[in-house]
Amino acid sequence: MKLEEPIPITKPTLPDIQEILPKISEIFSTRMITNHKYVKEFEERVAEYLGVEYAVAVSSCTSGMMLVIKSLGLKGNVILPSFTFHATAHALSWNGIELRFVDINPETLTIDPAKVEENITPETSAICGVHTFGNPCNIKALQKIADDHNIKLYFDAAHAFGSIFNNKHVGSFGNAEIFSLSPTKLLVTGEGGIVATNDPELKKKLVIGRNYGDDGSYDCKFAGLNARMEEFNAILGLSGLKNIERNILSRHQKVVLYKSLLSKVPGISFQKIEHQSRTTYKDFSININSDLFGLTRDELSLKLMDAKITTKKYFYPPVHKQRLYYKDGMKFDKDLPETNRIANNSLSLPLWSDMDENMVREICSKIISIREGL
Repeated sequence: MKLEEPIPITKPTLPDIQEILPKISEIFSTRMITNHKYVKEFEERVAEYLGVEYAVAVSSCTSGMMLVIKSLGLKGNVILPSFTFHATAHALSWNGIELRFVDINPETLTIDPAKVEENITPETSAICGVHTFGNPCNIKALQKIADDHNIKLYFDAAHAFGSIFNNKHVGSFGNAEIFSLSPTKLLVTGEGGIVATNDPELKKKLVIGRNYGDDGSYDCKFAGLNARMEEFNAILGLSGLKNIERNILSRHQKVVLYKSLLSKVPGISFQKIEHQSRTTYKDFSININSDLFGLTRDELSLKLMDAKITTKKYFYPPVHKQRLYYKDGMKFDKDLPETNRIANNSLSLPLWSDMDENMVREICSKIISIREGL
């Protein structure tokens, strides 16, 4: 397969425009374009799919996390992984919370419960787990720790809409789980997020919080955000929700192909998905052992770029080494050996739901030929 155009890292899965035009015409005619009929329907359908009591639509996963942290009344410090997208940390920083970084399990790439236990202090108010690339955390272990210490547990589930843990959809665990619906995700609303919870009081605060903290009385109860979802975004989400299982299956099929073609290449390993879990494969990342592969992750990435194949170094640098967090974050560096190792060697390859499998074959062929050409 000769590449005429670069292969992107991902593409959003969007509906046929003719499918959604009648609904778009309706919202234009009524001029109710924000947080109205279709947002409510979207929330209901998402709650039904996830098996939760409440789903609250917001403008982004980041705003959803900010509101969850505010609404749960968190203070002191919160434990989180450094191997994550920086928004996980930003939401805490915006709320004045101290970040306490802990290491990850080097196989699953999710937060290590043993390290969480070791790092709880009297000032710890919550644990933030991250379902990395859609792979669920060890939720059971984290919930036990949270219960034992009487602290909150919430999840950055940005990658995990459609993931499953112990036969239950991610979304129904902890105090809340927050999903991203941006263009790189499986369920796309353009921009947007969903907070899933079974807590009626938290749901009430979130609904008020996304409207500046105003419950409709114009007398704000707390400092909220303008984090409402638009009707157009909800229409996209409703369309995508109908095909979510098909899209997850499609990604799994591509990953099976990737693994079958790359599994025998020395120096390449994959994220481990535990038997009780289903990941969404929001990203498919490989880990490069340069001693065995013959090139570093960065060298391979450059050669793939020359071959018109886009890759991403997720997550590099890890949050604790980013300029914004470096001063405080580096005090944890010696305790994050797996985070540092994985961040230096992880490379995400192109993947999207309706990706042509011939592209997967071409990418794998190029990786193999790069190594064989050394």
